Amino acid sequence: MGDQTHGQLDQWEEGYMTPTPTQRILVVDDDASIRRTLSILLRKAGYEVTQASDGSEAVRLWRERGGDLVITDLHMPEKDGIETIIELLSHTPGMRIIAMSGGGQTKRLDLLGNVALLGSVLTIEKPFTLAEMMAMVGRALKPVH
Repeated sequence: MGDQTHGQLDQWEEGYMTPTPTQRILVVDDDASIRRTLSILLRKAGYEVTQASDGSEAVRLWRERGGDLVITDLHMPEKDGIETIIELLSHTPGMRIIAMSGGGQTKRLDLLGNVALLGSVLTIEKPFTLAEMMAMVGRALKPVH
């Protein structure tokens, strides 16, 4: 997500999905620009969005408010994304989560591959396009029959 992000937001066209008014998403990342960009994108698509800057805050907010989806980075201070995911799943088994991370240590350790083994967790690698993220959100929130 680079400088073209704002251009992508301006060019955003609805049609990826039609969220219900009650769908709530928690965005967790220690990078404020990523939180802000994803929040703007998701709000434009009709979701209610809450932000957390680390895993501890995310778990607290989830316990207070709940929601329909968590989008979390894996590399964060305090409580990393894997610890956060495990704690969230222990609180709400089967909840929907998108884990995001990129390059460096993540690639060497295959953290995205490992976190997918936790079950209801989808993964996306940074950098991603806004369209890729919205497609992933649509997949994550797809009703289970």
